[in-house]
Order: sequence, then C-alpha cells, then structure tokens
Amino acid sequence: MSATNGSIDSRYLWLGLYFAFNLGLTLYNKAILLDFRYPWSLTAIHTLCGSIGCYILYFLGYFTPIKLGEHENMVMLMFSVLYTINIAISNVSLNLVSVAFHQVVRAMTPVFTVLISIVFLQKSYSRMTYWSLLPVVVGVGFATFGEYGYTAIGFLLTVLGTLLAAVKTVVTNRILVGRLKLDPLDLLLRMSPLAFVQCVFYAYVTGELGRVQEFSSSNMTVGLATGLLFNGIMAFGLNIVSFTANKKAGYLTMTVAGNVKQVLSIILAVIIFKLDINITNAFGIFLTLAGGAWYGKVEISERANRAVLPTVSSSPSSDQHTLLQDVSVHEKKNSENNQ
Repeated sequence: MSATNGSIDSRYLWLGLYFAFNLGLTLYNKAILLDFRYPWSLTAIHTLCGSIGCYILYFLGYFTPIKLGEHENMVMLMFSVLYTINIAISNVSLNLVSVAFHQVVRAMTPVFTVLISIVFLQKSYSRMTYWSLLPVVVGVGFATFGEYGYTAIGFLLTVLGTLLAAVKTVVTNRILVGRLKLDPLDLLLRMSPLAFVQCVFYAYVTGELGRVQEFSSSNMTVGLATGLLFNGIMAFGLNIVSFTANKKAGYLTMTVAGNVKQVLSIILAVIIFKLDINITNAFGIFLTLAGGAWYGKVEISERANRAVLPTVSSSPSSDQHTLLQDVSVHEKKNSENNQ
C-alpha cells in the first residue's frame, strides 16, 4: 500500500511541477514575444538551451546515455521531426483560424489520444474514464468561447496539428517506458540538437532568421538577451518535467493535464492582466477543472483496484507504417535478442 501511495504521490508531484513550469513559461513566452516576435527563433533558443543543459548534466554524471543502434537512432530522428512539424503546423494554423477556434480544436487532444490507443495499441478504457473526459473537452470549448473564424485549410491544419500533438505524447511515453526505457534526460539529449537544427532551418526558409539578424543589430539589449536566456532555461526545465510526468503518469493523463492547464492560464490571465470573462467562460473553466478532478479520482480508484491499464500494450499490426510501429518493432527485436 505504501508503495502504491508513493507512486501516486510521485505522479502528482511531477504533474504539479508540470503545471507550474508550463503556466510560467506560457506567460513568460507571451511577455518575451512582445519584444521578440520570432517564434521559430525562440523555439530554437529553447532547443539549444535543452541541448547544452543535457550535455552539462551528462558530464556531471546525472545520467548515462544508453547505446542505440541505427534503427533506434532513426526513431529519434523521426521523433524530432514530429516535434518540429507539430510546432510548425500549430504556428501556421494559428494564422488561418481564430484563437478561440484553435483552442477548441486542440481541446480534442485527449479524444485523439484515446483513438490512437485503441486503434494502434489495442488498449481499452473503463466507461467512467470516457465519461470523465467529456467535461474536460467540452469545458475548454465554453472557457474559450468567442468568435470562431476559420478557413477550410486552417480547419484541416488545426485538426492535423491536434492529431500530431496526441501522437507526439503517445510516442514520447512509449520511448520512455517501452523496452528502450530512455531516461527523460537521455531522450532530451538526443532530440534537442536535432530539433534545434530543424527550427533554425525553418526560420531560414521562412525568412525569419534574416529578420532576427536585423533586429539584433539594432534592438538587442543586455536585458532582452538575459530574458531570452532565462526563457530557454525555463523551457529546458519544462521539458524535463514534462517527459518525467509523461513517464510516470501516462500519456492520456498528460493530455487531460494539458486541457486543465489551458483554463488555468485563462484564470491567471484574468488575475494578472485584469481581463473580463463572461458567464459562459466561467462555466467552462469550472467544468474543465471539475472534469480534471473527476478524471484524477477515476484514475486513482482504478489503480488502487489493480485495474490500471498498461502503458505499453501489444505492438501495432505489421501493415501500419508509423512511428508508433517503429518503436514497437524495436521492442520486439530487443525481446528476441534477449531470448
């Protein structure tokens, strides 16, 4: 019983840290982007700080990277591409749809996560889990209720971005808890440099890198440079916390936490920036928070009853050529080698 309680406490400790880092970085990013309006370059700073931070912790002996083969390194490359494309599509779609519409569609991430789990991982969930997800998803719609403007291509890209966000969360969990069992810092060490190169390349292709050079030559100050550095360090901390929370709590819980974080950021914005919300928004905030608490209660109850669902289930069928399959094929290959 004590081991179970310790495990639950550990999960919720990391989820608490995830909320703290995520909310802090979200508000910090908004403040930084007022003076530094270059999202791809800001993401490159995040991944660069992640790369440097991981190497420092590696040399200090905080973790030891495991040796990966050619196939596993290819999985890491594909994972970094997934990470970058997810950001790219989210940024592009935001220019084609209203913020309210974007948030409502992104709130469907838990639904996509469940569908991926069922179709590719042959998982199943209890009826109570399904019911508890409903207020979490619907509540964000009410909380962000506003002018829903979108184009056809914007709608498709927003849905695709939401699907990729769910895939990224699931794949992260499988890499961390599957046969690879990578340490979160080990995963960051391998993914961050690749993502940094991809972000710089995308900034160059879109012309953002040239604009950053012009801006830096005349407007960069010591205060702004220090702020960007601290922002990158915070992003590094968030990545460690996020990967560890994903490993301990599971990918569906992380998507639910993402929705709860969304309404918590609204609450903080109301408090800090003195924004006004209507009764519909307030109802949505309450509904999402209540749904998150309900989901947490259901999860704890099921774990306590030994009805917890495994994080990694059977591998996908051989005709589905996806990143999920690549991770599963590696797990099967390692199993055969061990035998």
